[in-house]
Amino acid sequence: MTTLNNQTGIKGVMESPRVGVVRESMLHRPLLIKPALGKTKSRGLSYPGPDFVFGTATTVQDGGVPEAISSWHTHTMSTRNREAERDFIALNREGVKSGLVTAKELHQYRATHDIRRQPLTREGFRRSAPARIPADASFGISNRPSTPISELMEYKYAQRWLEEQQVKDKILQAHQHKKAQLGRIQDTRTTLLRKSRPLPEAPSMWKMPRFQQVGPALDTFRDPEARKKAMSAHHSETASRRGILGQGTYTVD
Repeated sequence: MTTLNNQTGIKGVMESPRVGVVRESMLHRPLLIKPALGKTKSRGLSYPGPDFVFGTATTVQDGGVPEAISSWHTHTMSTRNREAERDFIALNREGVKSGLVTAKELHQYRATHDIRRQPLTREGFRRSAPARIPADASFGISNRPSTPISELMEYKYAQRWLEEQQVKDKILQAHQHKKAQLGRIQDTRTTLLRKSRPLPEAPSMWKMPRFQQVGPALDTFRDPEARKKAMSAHHSETASRRGILGQGTYTVD
């Protein structure tokens, strides 16, 4: 424990006077260290002296830049103590050539035969030289041709569009006219009646025998002749109309 009499030696580190008991732990605990005015706050860590050099000492003497420029040493791939790997692709290929197709047969073939891969050399890692590019070649995307201002001012683009639309309309009209000439003839009422099929006669409604010979109580026709004409027209159209009474829509095949 340090008393007030020893504050003069710690004052250079704490940068501000303290009142009361000052302990050594106050120099190592960041929460108890007072920040100095105009300086960063200390974290309470101990640092070596000013003569200490950080980093790792270099013991390899490679000659520096002059030797690297004068003689460039290349590394070669070492193939010593390295066993060549088995070439399973070649083994499977040879097995198929021998007539083996199942997994069990190929497994037995690989167990009795051995094919090794060729050891890798430095030439195998060399990349092919890039293709020679002609001296007059230009890279990038070509610019679109500029729009002629004279054609814009003379309204030529709109005139050209109108001419194209007129040509399309003429072709469409000619196609429709030709289609109308070669198309089917429009059906009439007579053709519909000829194509219609007669409907089966529905059974008459049941009546009591005493009311079978009794006529209707109400007759809305002007005279018997009008009634006869109406019934005849109705009878002639019942074959081509739907419904039990023959008063529905026309039936066309």
